Amino acid sequence: MVLDAFLHYMLVLVLTAALIFFTIWHIIAFDELKTDYKNPIDQSNSLNPLVLPEYLIRAFFCVMFLCAAEWLTLGLNMPLLAYHIWRYMSRPVMSSPGLYDPTTIMNTDILAYCQKDGWCKLAFYLLAFLLPIRMLYV
Repeated sequence: MVLDAFLHYMLVLVLTAALIFFTIWHIIAFDELKTDYKNPIDQSNSLNPLVLPEYLIRAFFCVMFLCAAEWLTLGLNMPLLAYHIWRYMSRPVMSSPGLYDPTTIMNTDILAYCQKDGWCKLAFYLLAFLLPIRMLYV
């Protein structure tokens, strides 16, 4: 059982590092949009393929913690999973999977919301990165 939990937390540590990378990529991309460094079509095409893997990794975490009976960790991850489900269900109508529509991404309100969303996710993922390290040494 201890080895099982150890392997779970090691996998979470590695995948959370990937989520941190995805989130930093999003933050940089939205900053480039804000400063008109890149056009919205190119940014949407580079960001949309990262949305589903991020959401599926978070869902995988929740399933993995449910199977391992890690109730506290599951409880900490469920609100973000619920937010991801809500965000994907209320996305703009598009022909491909993803969240970011090139025609509306330059709207000031949407751009500011996406930047805040990125910073909040980065804070959550950094905390989620530190939790498995703490659990590995306990």
